[in-house]
Amino acid sequence: MAVAAHDEVLPTELNPWLAAETRFNEAAQILNMDDGLQKVLRTPSREITVYIPVLLDDGRIEVFTGYRVQHSIARGPAKGGIRYAPDVTLEEVRALASWMTWKCAVVNIPFGGGKGGVICDPTVMSQAELERLTRRYTADIIEFLGPDKDVPAPDMNTNDQVMAWLMDTYSMHVRATTTAVVTGKPVDLGGSRGRTEATGRGCMTVTLQALERFRKQPEETCVVIQGFGNVGGMAARLMAQRGFKVVAIIEYDGAVHNNHGLDIDALMRHKKETGSVVDFDGGENIGRDEALFLPCDVLLPAAKENVITSATAPNLRCSILTEGANGPTTAAADRILQDKGIFVIPDILANAGGVTVSYFEWVQDRMGYFWNEELVNTRLEEMMVNAFRDVVKYADSHQVHNRTAAYMLALDRVAFAIKLRGLYA
Repeated sequence: MAVAAHDEVLPTELNPWLAAETRFNEAAQILNMDDGLQKVLRTPSREITVYIPVLLDDGRIEVFTGYRVQHSIARGPAKGGIRYAPDVTLEEVRALASWMTWKCAVVNIPFGGGKGGVICDPTVMSQAELERLTRRYTADIIEFLGPDKDVPAPDMNTNDQVMAWLMDTYSMHVRATTTAVVTGKPVDLGGSRGRTEATGRGCMTVTLQALERFRKQPEETCVVIQGFGNVGGMAARLMAQRGFKVVAIIEYDGAVHNNHGLDIDALMRHKKETGSVVDFDGGENIGRDEALFLPCDVLLPAAKENVITSATAPNLRCSILTEGANGPTTAAADRILQDKGIFVIPDILANAGGVTVSYFEWVQDRMGYFWNEELVNTRLEEMMVNAFRDVVKYADSHQVHNRTAAYMLALDRVAFAIKLRGLYA
């Protein structure tokens, strides 16, 4: 089955920030929110731009541009990742910060939304250059960071080592080891057990909740997963362990399929050895487009944005869409999915397991007492189940689909906090 290429879709459809704006507007309109409150919710609390001089290994000095946007601090400190990439823009960081506000509100954790980014190409930078960049960037925005102000985390091209440098730099400036200033750290520096699997585990948890609505068991549920990195790979492994039949995995270079279910552990070993999921002995190679449109109970896009568009949505043959990635579905595709009767678990709910365990890490750091992995997973499941039920209840009571309900719930919670606090003058 052929798929319409992206160039057959209007560029405006592929702009995730416009999609977020469309969904915000729809939710605000149904909530009958007044214009003034909408302005507050749309507008970031603070945007910081810094210019970061870094001494490179060859003796040259380069100046990098960095951003940190704190979208909302109405419900608690700003929370969100820091990404390193050559195409980072302030507009992108601003939009991602707002997404974090809604995501934290949906799962009802006491954070607002934040996001950071530095324009650089980390693939051509040494470890020493990345450390100097991270420490100077941290020092330049340090007055805006803190466990009660803004708590960064890893994102694209950053990891637990970058977070350790950030935590150390902050701690040196305040003259006290402050592990709660950042999450996604190594476990030995105050990181939380269960963090690596958290987003994938959250995807599985909300999918199980959806199956209850359809009165289906995992053993009779077949799943197609797009993406086999941290989110997709962990979701695939955990779902297979729970009894789901993962029939296809889609990656950037191809897809592998087995109607009887793939051996996920063996596929992970194959990918580690070869760098690819294709040519796996336990399945057959098929086209990426063909795999996306396989008949299945659950489709779990867990790689990149704009996978499901007005061109591809009509061809989907799933009953449940669990959005493990950020922005995998365009706003123009929402109506098509609704008309097809596909039960959508939107990204700001489905992939919120990661930020939920980041919240747990922050809590553990602040009290200096750390949980075992079983407790982390139990509490994650409890919060994801409650968030799923809150969203579905909103959808049923307002007669809207789940994505609009999730945005309505998030906007309502943040707006309620703002009203309770009032406007300081």
